[in-house]
Amino acid sequence: MLAAPLLALLATAANLAAAGETFRNPLLPSGPDPWVAQRDGFYYYTNTLGDRIALWKTRDLGRLAEAPVTVVWRVPASGPGSAAVWAPELHFLDGRWYLYYTAADKAHDDDTHRHLYVLENASPDPTQGQWVPRGRLETDRTGIDGTVFRSRGRLYFVYSAYVGDHSDLVIAPMSNPWTLGRPQVDIAHPTRAWEMQGGRKILEGPEFLEGPTGKLFLSYSASACWSDHYALGLLEAAPDADPLDPASWHKSAQPAFAQSPANGVYAPGHNGFFKSPDGSQTWIIYHANGGPGWKCGPRRSPRMQQVHWRADGTPDFGVPVKAGVPLAAPSGQDEAQAPRRPR
Repeated sequence: MLAAPLLALLATAANLAAAGETFRNPLLPSGPDPWVAQRDGFYYYTNTLGDRIALWKTRDLGRLAEAPVTVVWRVPASGPGSAAVWAPELHFLDGRWYLYYTAADKAHDDDTHRHLYVLENASPDPTQGQWVPRGRLETDRTGIDGTVFRSRGRLYFVYSAYVGDHSDLVIAPMSNPWTLGRPQVDIAHPTRAWEMQGGRKILEGPEFLEGPTGKLFLSYSASACWSDHYALGLLEAAPDADPLDPASWHKSAQPAFAQSPANGVYAPGHNGFFKSPDGSQTWIIYHANGGPGWKCGPRRSPRMQQVHWRADGTPDFGVPVKAGVPLAAPSGQDEAQAPRRPR
């Protein structure tokens, strides 16, 4: 006899499937460091591919596997930025598209030669037009996983910097989308046991999220990516706080999003955020492994689920959802396209 909670879950899944408004995780078989940008009714998705950057274009992320894929840039044959292209992020800033990414030198593929780069495209559609290199961002330290965000009209850049035997989150103002200003400020370093799993002390993959009450949040991935305990932490700042002041940011005591062995999800991390088509819901996209000990390889797959907001204005990411379970599609999806079949 099936337990009552399981019967309820199956009934809910059946009702959703009947309505035809579902998707299932994972979205693709492989996709480390997933990222989503939105514009003009389309989602543009990308993830780490190592030697190139590609964009998926779709109105429905639940059918990402069916979306056309366009390779928009490949590594040069040699020199700076010629290897290990990681964590691309697509942003629309000041009327143009920008791709931020991490890369190393093929002749020296190590942390001391790992930097952050940016490409620019004036086309309204980032899968078209020409991507022009804007060069290396002048960070004070080598590092990875750059992101940008705008707060109160000012543009900021945050990345994971190599500082001795650990990785910290460093923020800098930007005078334009390819130029960092001063100061460059270290706002967080590993202090919790859950940020030091896998033999490394790591904060990486920072991502910005503004709450419904105006609070500022930076999620980040903690510990080594090859550890099953890789998880998301959260920094919080008040709506009127100065993002360049380390005292503005307060770190969560526990992971905000962590593995769920009961659901068969391990090492969830390196996320992004996006809105539902009607703008009413916040969603998280992240990668995770489907088994223990899978480490930092290509089996990391992209998954998404809705973020809920607590009464105090902080985000609730919930628990990573089990693969294969039908989930309700983002709200407004039916209006964004023709009716879709459950898959």
